Amino acid sequence: MTLRPLADRVVVKAMEAEEKTKSGLILAAASQEKPQIAEVVAVGPGGLVDGKEVVMTVKVGDKVITSKYSGTEVKADGVEYNIVRQSDILAIVE
Repeated sequence: MTLRPLADRVVVKAMEAEEKTKSGLILAAASQEKPQIAEVVAVGPGGLVDGKEVVMTVKVGDKVITSKYSGTEVKADGVEYNIVRQSDILAIVE
């Protein structure tokens, strides 16, 4: 199954959470923070949203930082994705 976002929506896949601290301590799965860095998997066409023209600035393959509790989580073919608005993307990681 493929996900094709509409309007200003972006489908992202979360990167793996850090399993070790900088000092080398291994974290239990329950204490790991939800990763905020994700990879863009699909991008909607943009267009007219709420009466304003939206131009999509992210592209497939970009690494982005999203708002912590934004979007809708979905599971497709055993993989978890998050569908967010482009405005919920805070930065592109270069």
